[in-house]
Amino acid sequence: MTNHIALFEPLMPANTGNIARTCVGTNTVLHLIRPLGFSLDNKHMKRAGLDYWDKLQLVIHDDLADFLSSIPDLQQLYLVSKFSDKIYSDIDYSDTKKDYYFLFGKETTGLPEQFMRENQDKCLRIPMSNNIRALNLSNSCALVIYEAVRQQHFEGLELTHRYEHDKLH
Repeated sequence: MTNHIALFEPLMPANTGNIARTCVGTNTVLHLIRPLGFSLDNKHMKRAGLDYWDKLQLVIHDDLADFLSSIPDLQQLYLVSKFSDKIYSDIDYSDTKKDYYFLFGKETTGLPEQFMRENQDKCLRIPMSNNIRALNLSNSCALVIYEAVRQQHFEGLELTHRYEHDKLH
């Protein structure tokens, strides 16, 4: 079982860097779908991801079609959008024999409307007030991926951490 976060045409290097750090912390593969709004060596993106880039499982796709063709089972693809009646936490992600793919849209415009309409059954929503257009992309990714790993009983993640002094005794 592997979890995947995919970013459709991300624009902001700091968001992508933060998401990359979350992916490393949750053993999640990060997929970036071109065109990107920044260079992968952008200093802001690298700073946001800190020194974890060598641990990141990163896949770059030329376009949305390239990303979709890389998914073995499209039944495990979820599109995260405010245009859905299904709440992300109501979905069952507990089958550890399956891979789960969470596709997030561009910060300014989300996912293409026609694509969303054609895949309405795959759309999930994060509840929020109508006082904002959307949550921050990095926060949205963290919410969804942590719900998935929670349902998977945090498999492969460190559940407790000890102070160095405690490890010596």
